[in-house]
Amino acid sequence: MKILAFSDLHLARRAAADLVSHSAGADLVIGAGDFCNARQGLDQAMELLSGIAAPMVMVPGNAESADELRAAVRPGTTVLHGQAAEIGGLRLFGLGGGVPPTPFGAWSWDLTEEAAAALLAPCDGADILITHSPPKGVADCTSQGQSVGSAAIRAAIGRIQPRLALCGHIHDCWGERGRIGGSEVANLGPAGAWFEIGA
Repeated sequence: MKILAFSDLHLARRAAADLVSHSAGADLVIGAGDFCNARQGLDQAMELLSGIAAPMVMVPGNAESADELRAAVRPGTTVLHGQAAEIGGLRLFGLGGGVPPTPFGAWSWDLTEEAAAALLAPCDGADILITHSPPKGVADCTSQGQSVGSAAIRAAIGRIQPRLALCGHIHDCWGERGRIGGSEVANLGPAGAWFEIGA
């Protein structure tokens, strides 16, 4: 299965147009959160992506809540937050939000490490784990060199050992990859990245 995955669109028109164009060759498109800005413009973001014909799986970022995203997506899009789905024989599990809580204020849709761990606990296996926030210690450093990823997400990757762990959130690390055990971790960014994985 050919997968086009991206994060942190933040209403960027050119990036959205490129994703729509590139998605013609995708069997699945994954969006790892932050489609809009500060809880504003989510319907507009979905409109920018409306030309994508492939099945889509999304998790909310910290710029939109799970309920807001579920209300805004188009038919054929699956929203995961503490939930699993099977698509094309692949098992996917998703978790949205900023983990741990961000310093951005009341608009940011965040989760504590404890809440994230509780939502990840039911996942006993996945080929692809999709989170908005990165795991602690991998693709999670700010421009000041501070590691701000999630310990709960790192622990879940270590336990579940998905083939792919896809994330975003930390803009300074867009495009960075690493490994936790046998799992490849990728911080995606709005340009997107391609993955090929068999069921």
